[in-house]
Amino acid sequence: MDEALAPLFEPFALRKLRLCNRIVMAPMTRGFSPNGIPGDDVAGYYRRRAEGGAGMIITEGVGVDHPAALGGSGVDGDNAPHMYGKAALAGWKRVVDDVHTAGGVIIPQLWHQGVMREQGTGPHPQTPSARPSGIWGPLDKQNTVNDAYLGSVAARAGEPMSETDIADVIAGFARSARAAMEVGFDGIAIHGAHGYMIDTFLWEGTNLRQDRWGGDRKRRTTFAVEMIRAIRREIGDEPVIDFRFSQWKQQDVRALLATTPQELEEVLGPMADAGVDIFDASQRYFDRAEFAGSPLNLAGWAKKLTGKHAQTVGGVGLSSGMYDSQKDGRSAVALINVHKVAERLARGEFDLVGVGRAIMHDPVWARRVRNGEDLLAYDEASRLELT
Repeated sequence: MDEALAPLFEPFALRKLRLCNRIVMAPMTRGFSPNGIPGDDVAGYYRRRAEGGAGMIITEGVGVDHPAALGGSGVDGDNAPHMYGKAALAGWKRVVDDVHTAGGVIIPQLWHQGVMREQGTGPHPQTPSARPSGIWGPLDKQNTVNDAYLGSVAARAGEPMSETDIADVIAGFARSARAAMEVGFDGIAIHGAHGYMIDTFLWEGTNLRQDRWGGDRKRRTTFAVEMIRAIRREIGDEPVIDFRFSQWKQQDVRALLATTPQELEEVLGPMADAGVDIFDASQRYFDRAEFAGSPLNLAGWAKKLTGKHAQTVGGVGLSSGMYDSQKDGRSAVALINVHKVAERLARGEFDLVGVGRAIMHDPVWARRVRNGEDLLAYDEASRLELT
């Protein structure tokens, strides 16, 4: 093994979590679970990544036990998995058992689409979509959605969430977290990024409330804090809680939760105090500094400001970001990126390295890196099948 890459293969321990290395399969929506139920093909997909050497697997986004959690079509709707109901939980038990048999570690990413859900779709089409302030977000920013969605879904205002609505969503996260632990998962990951439910409470562009759920930057963390506390009560002290956050939103790719380290501390500090163990900092390119005057990336700042562990992600091993590869269809190998992320890891900037498209495309990516084998160029077509 290249000694410069050795930091990627050091063990990691936190609470009851024990990882053989620092490489984490990042969460990526796949949409291969008809009626929300993961089948044997999904179990095999995750098992192969465990066999291929990933230290930990974070599943694709999994809908929580709330009727407005999922919607849309294909990947984002009927075929997205959920974490409730006898059949789905039996499916997830097969996934967990297969991964554990292969010697792997796996945690589910609990997900609620929030304002991004298309009204009238999903497992419960009659249920209104849940929006903190009744709005989707600003309609005049650079976003990731198509014009049809922007006109028919995003522009359609609804009612702000009531106290009962908010309590129901929090309870849904907690029930799904408990269910995940009961089927044998090794911890809990929470999707708090990219303009979905939790993120829309954090972001001023979607949270216009002036009650206890909104207001200034710290008060906008109240929903996330209460949800994290509810999950911790259900799962106990031993399992880890991983929380994904991002600056950018699907509603505004240039959005910022924080423009300075001090502002970021206002966002992350309350969640750290509530029970988050690992902050999964989602950015397009891991090697970009987040704030002027420091080389630290977003994960590095999360670790420095909260004292918690942090996970980086964004283009590891590839030459382009996710949306760029979607436009071009491919992304070349960029082994220099792997060396860069290992160097930052060795300095203690962050603790874990999320690898998304490269591992989705090649289940033995981690083993190839360790053995010094040639890496595979990424092909966007791999998003269309489970390999």
